[in-house]
Amino acid sequence: MKVVGVLMLLVLLVIPTTALAHDLSPDQLANVGFDQRLGQRVPLDLLFHDENGASARLGDYFDNRPVILSLNYFHCQNLCPLELDGLMNGLNGITFTLGQEFTLITVSIDPREGPSDAQDIKARTLRGYDKADQGAGGWHVLTGDQNSIDRLTDAVGFRYAYDPIQDDYAHPAGVVVLTPSGQVSRYLYGLDFSANDLRLSLVDAGAEHIGSLLDRALLVCYHYDPLTGRYTPFALNFVRGGAVLGLLALVGFLGWMWRGELRAKAPPLPLGEGRGEGKA
Repeated sequence: MKVVGVLMLLVLLVIPTTALAHDLSPDQLANVGFDQRLGQRVPLDLLFHDENGASARLGDYFDNRPVILSLNYFHCQNLCPLELDGLMNGLNGITFTLGQEFTLITVSIDPREGPSDAQDIKARTLRGYDKADQGAGGWHVLTGDQNSIDRLTDAVGFRYAYDPIQDDYAHPAGVVVLTPSGQVSRYLYGLDFSANDLRLSLVDAGAEHIGSLLDRALLVCYHYDPLTGRYTPFALNFVRGGAVLGLLALVGFLGWMWRGELRAKAPPLPLGEGRGEGKA
């Protein structure tokens, strides 16, 4: 965990953004990112090839389990390996098992890549997953033509740009969590995915079909922030808000008491003053 975090930090220090690794115009780089399409359904009729070379329809991988979707390209030397390693590291921290409670789909955004590239990236990345023996079959690494890639990336709001000079792609870092019916449920951004965010997003997307009672209760206590792609403790914010209100009430009460004491200590007015009495 610490080693992965240190490596990610070093990469981010050397390459502050993906943009710096590419010879793209500022306008092209400004267009790279995620457009949140919460509730949008991905086209399940898209055709790809799996890591074994078999033709596969995207909808074949959707059943009663939520799906984590990652969009990468397999000859990437910068963000993609770190993103996949960070994802596996986060999945090691949850009790759910890949292929049992959820499915993982990785699609290459490079139409030139094929099944052999998919096999290589899957074999390399699975070395970092603690349940690889049980979960390997639950991860599907797909390649396809440009039309299928475009339709999928457009559906989830994944904006990227190809750099022909570097023969590279500038793309956002993050994964999309889908419901069992293929609707976009959550976006998790970055290269380092916390086990808490992964667990809650899967329970959320799974419509309570997976997870324990505690996991479902945590959804009440945690609030999903679409701007950061993180789950923040709603209960903690509520307590903080209550503490502020309590402090204000205490200050008001003390002010009322002090005002009463000041009135009691004030010297009495002489007889006849303050009543409008005077000589004619």
